[in-house]
Amino acid sequence: MKLEFTKAFIRDYRKLPTNIQKTTDKNLSLLLSNSKHPSLHVKKMKDPRNILEDRVTDSYRFTFQIKGDICFLRRIGTHDMLRNP
Repeated sequence: MKLEFTKAFIRDYRKLPTNIQKTTDKNLSLLLSNSKHPSLHVKKMKDPRNILEDRVTDSYRFTFQIKGDICFLRRIGTHDMLRNP
């Protein structure tokens, strides 16, 4: 699988605290190697576009879509931010 980053994801990521960036990097590495790993906490959001969500910490999440062999990283931020854009 290949990762593609949206401009919004990159902008959001750069604003994150360093420790959240590092945890996100670990999760993305795990997502690439084993997308069904239970520690990822991936779940489908209530969205007709098949958007998925992964928990980085209790407060932070990132959203993504998988299309074929590409994982499109959409947004990253606090749980409340992603629920109420």
